[in-house]
Amino acid sequence: MENNLSWQEFEKVAMRVGTILAVDDFPEARKPAYQLTIDFGADIGIRKTSAQITKRYLKSDLLNRQIVAVVNFPKKQIGKFMSECLILGAVGDNGDVVLLAPDFKIENGLRIG
Repeated sequence: MENNLSWQEFEKVAMRVGTILAVDDFPEARKPAYQLTIDFGADIGIRKTSAQITKRYLKSDLLNRQIVAVVNFPKKQIGKFMSECLILGAVGDNGDVVLLAPDFKIENGLRIG
């Protein structure tokens, strides 16, 4: 890889565990997506985001599921929706996303390192 990050740069990325509280359709999105409401614990609070994960996940699969997300990117306007974090997943060649998640239920807001 050409663009190697320093350890100090990596430490600036705040990846945290959160639990999905609500999943809504996002019909205004250009590509099929959900609007998600995620609890990142007392220190970070509730954040919203959209995710193009409809190929693999039903809304019922996502509710109360823990995920990993970056919580310190600037907010991003997506149509009329404001995205406040970025859910992380492995992206296949056809855009099929598999979410990153802890193996066991853990405290919301824990830092990934």
